[in-house]
Amino acid sequence: MNREYRSGEFVCRFCRRPVSNSSYGTHHRNHCPYCLHSLHVDEEIGDRQSGCKGLMVPIAVSIRKKGEWELVHKCNACGVIRINRIAGDDSEVALVALALRPLTSLPFPIETMM
Repeated sequence: MNREYRSGEFVCRFCRRPVSNSSYGTHHRNHCPYCLHSLHVDEEIGDRQSGCKGLMVPIAVSIRKKGEWELVHKCNACGVIRINRIAGDDSEVALVALALRPLTSLPFPIETMM
């Protein structure tokens, strides 16, 4: 396993920006705060035991009962879907863009709603 990823410090495989583990709101940093991509490194939260290591693509946001947002990722390699808490330093622009994505590609013409 990549020693850097185990310590929480890594370079994002998608956007290539350096990522620190010194963010608030998370104990097991596993996604980039800039582009929200991750790697499939866990079988269970924080264990870093997955053999897949595929790129986890952010596909949606979900909201917990108390209003906390979480990221929904899908692995490009094996197709597993995982939900992860957002971190305090995650890009608000990237989070809102992800949340609004379904509204930018409606499955029907917007004119039919009027």
